[in-house]
Amino acid sequence: MKILVIGGGGREHALVWKLRESPRVNKLWCAPGNGGIADDATCLPAEAGDLAGLVAIAEKLHPDLTIIGPELPLVNGLSDALRARNLAVVGPSQIAAQLEGSKIFSKQFLARHSIPTAKLYGEFATPDEAYAALSNVPYPVVVKADGLCAGKGVLLAQTENEARDFITRAMLIQEFGAAGKRAILEETLEGNELSFIIVTDGDRYAVLAPTRDHKRASDGDRGPNTG
Repeated sequence: MKILVIGGGGREHALVWKLRESPRVNKLWCAPGNGGIADDATCLPAEAGDLAGLVAIAEKLHPDLTIIGPELPLVNGLSDALRARNLAVVGPSQIAAQLEGSKIFSKQFLARHSIPTAKLYGEFATPDEAYAALSNVPYPVVVKADGLCAGKGVLLAQTENEARDFITRAMLIQEFGAAGKRAILEETLEGNELSFIIVTDGDRYAVLAPTRDHKRASDGDRGPNTG
């Protein structure tokens, strides 16, 4: 098989490393890849947000399978574009990727289907709306920019001033670009995280090993969230 992996981070490095071990794989590309990935795959210049460029790469290579790692090309509809060209792909549709691309969409989806989630204190389209809500929520409170922020769009605010500063940076200064146009405030949940992930085609599924996501910088989880 000839396989194309989209992305250039640690996740894609792990995918390429494991795919390289398979006797069924005789060619591996990664777009854009990185210095470590280059040991196991041919790296190709690409931008995660360049949908047309990624489609052009896939059309030229015509891989037997394309595996999409990052959220941005999924939210932009890359998997749909490849399937429309009869290319096999691992990655959710653009509609399904909204669960990753919008925290507000995700909260509404969870509520609609009675899936347990942290209590939502409010969703906001302007900084002033968000500022006004800060005096009516318990602290610490979770503040989230709605869109994709490379893992940095969430703050566990200990005080109202911390929450206000984050809202200013996200919604007013637009530190996260369009991803910070909307924001939410939600309940802080204490405890250890466990991620239980399956891979599915809609009918069948395979269970992956349970994992934990250690997001915060510094010893003792004292720093900000990282990507």
